[in-house]
Amino acid sequence: MKLVTERPFSDPEAAARQLVQLASGIEAVQDGRIHIEKINYPFLYTLEASGAEFSAGIRCAVEKGWFELHESGTYVRRARIY
Repeated sequence: MKLVTERPFSDPEAAARQLVQLASGIEAVQDGRIHIEKINYPFLYTLEASGAEFSAGIRCAVEKGWFELHESGTYVRRARIY
């Protein structure tokens, strides 16, 4: 029998919230762009999440309107809330 521990970012919304929190600490470059690797690296290596959790979190954040993802996938923008 194999015992598996619960992963903290297995829920896409939890992953999305963490990605938004990471992005809030990064200074945006031209036009409010945040390069995807600036949030990808800390999420995958510092927080030890998986690539699937990262993808699900980005998708969830885009669906909820928290991020705008460029069609090339190289950067995101934080949603503008007025």
